[in-house]
Amino acid sequence: MLKKRYFTGLAASMLLSAGILGACSKTDGETVTGDLENLNETGMPIVKEKIEVDGFAAKFFASQDWNNLMLWNEYEKMTNIKVDWTTVQTEALAEKRNLSLTGGDYPEMYFASAFSKTDLLKYGQQGIFLPLNDYIDKYAPNFKAILDEYPSVKQGITMADGNIYGFPAIYDPNFEALRAGAPWVMQEWLDNLGLKEPETTEEFYQMLKAFKEKDPNGNGKPDELGWGGGYGINEFISYLRGSFGLNKQGSMNINLDFKPGTEEFRFVPATDEYKEMLAYLHKLYSEGLINQDVFTTTPQEFTAESAKGNYGALNSIDPAELLKIDGYVGLPVLEGPNGERAYNTVSNGLGNMGMFVLTDKAKNPEAMVRWMDYFYGDEGNKMFFMGFEGVTYEEDSEGNFKYLDTITDNPDGLNMDQAISQYLTWPGGYYPGIVRQKFFQGAESKENSTLNAEKVKPYRIKDEDILPGINYTVEESERVSAIMTDIQTYVDEMTASFITGKADLGKWDEYLKTLDKMGVNDYLEIAQGAYERMESEK
Repeated sequence: MLKKRYFTGLAASMLLSAGILGACSKTDGETVTGDLENLNETGMPIVKEKIEVDGFAAKFFASQDWNNLMLWNEYEKMTNIKVDWTTVQTEALAEKRNLSLTGGDYPEMYFASAFSKTDLLKYGQQGIFLPLNDYIDKYAPNFKAILDEYPSVKQGITMADGNIYGFPAIYDPNFEALRAGAPWVMQEWLDNLGLKEPETTEEFYQMLKAFKEKDPNGNGKPDELGWGGGYGINEFISYLRGSFGLNKQGSMNINLDFKPGTEEFRFVPATDEYKEMLAYLHKLYSEGLINQDVFTTTPQEFTAESAKGNYGALNSIDPAELLKIDGYVGLPVLEGPNGERAYNTVSNGLGNMGMFVLTDKAKNPEAMVRWMDYFYGDEGNKMFFMGFEGVTYEEDSEGNFKYLDTITDNPDGLNMDQAISQYLTWPGGYYPGIVRQKFFQGAESKENSTLNAEKVKPYRIKDEDILPGINYTVEESERVSAIMTDIQTYVDEMTASFITGKADLGKWDEYLKTLDKMGVNDYLEIAQGAYERMESEK
């Protein structure tokens, strides 16, 4: 299972002190040179004589000791590079990562540390994060090949100053189940009620209503529930955006899309289409067709609840994998009330850009870029996600890889993520690298998820229509952050209030006026200017 999480940047007031405390400033983009005599430019080991590197990383499982984990122990033998890891759990990442920078006690390398675009640019321009362009060109052939194949990924990771400061997480654009997937519906319930799969938002509403009222499980009790999810209302909104004509430029700038027929931005949560989508969700919520604790439940709590098998439709990875409940199939993409039928909540495959960063304390940056680049190639990708033959996986005569039964059906009762985490670090979704279907054995790689994605694909936004993330200058980024922090909080609060009925949609004009007062038009102006600059630089 992949969990994609995002972290906000440091307060601007902290950045000056971090710059002062840095070992030195390289705002001119100077390339730092390590011990090239000790470096092997190709092959293994990466360095002739062993070196040690300080690394900071986020981990998902508290029980892991990265200084005594098979992945890193074996990679040290291959490379001659020993990483002395300082790790924190993902929940504490933002605080601990930020403290290390503002205190000046930062490492040579940050791994799986989810730096925001704003942080990359600010710390990069201060000289604390090294620009990686030249190193990538010379020492990262695997990563460079990906950038050449997917120019929009290169555009997305290149900051407004022209520099690349971080290696990202990439979800292979050819891995459809990671690009787009619909919620799941219990096929047996449809069959028991003589219903076809819904094709429109109205048919979807009628289906959920029938599930709740007509005893599709046949037990004579009113215990059936409609549509459920454990990661908040945004999962529900993601499925419906395209059906209501929103986000026709994809989801990498989630609050922005173009006014029809133009390349002029509009603010998505202030559109008539967004209002119409909220009215639809309010109808579902008010009639009890969406789990009523959607705004408060945790993923763990919802997983335990949904494992009872009482939901007709679920937002999640395949329930057969997550909940051990068979019979769910992917829903179709729905046609909305205005004839729109699309799935638009899709990125270009670029995840967090700040997953591997070198600081100005790095003594051997060339070696560390080679160290990181290995995981973007096939052999490194296989080792990172599959582990070690005979220990975690086996290969059949046709060259297919699969985990051993000790991983997928652990004798100690561990689930797959827990079992594989005894050897590897990928569970939890925090890592630089590329996720390819060939080597990723999570639920998204299984047949049911593939079928779900195939059903969505004809309606999925075309890759050429997806707008990469906008690259702001430092000044623009600070202005956007100042404006949007409060606006986003307000939008989230009002979205919840409109859906639950706490706020009446008849008050929509007051909501729009408040957005105006909060500076939404200033945000649009900045975004428009940055977009036009990006287009002119292509």
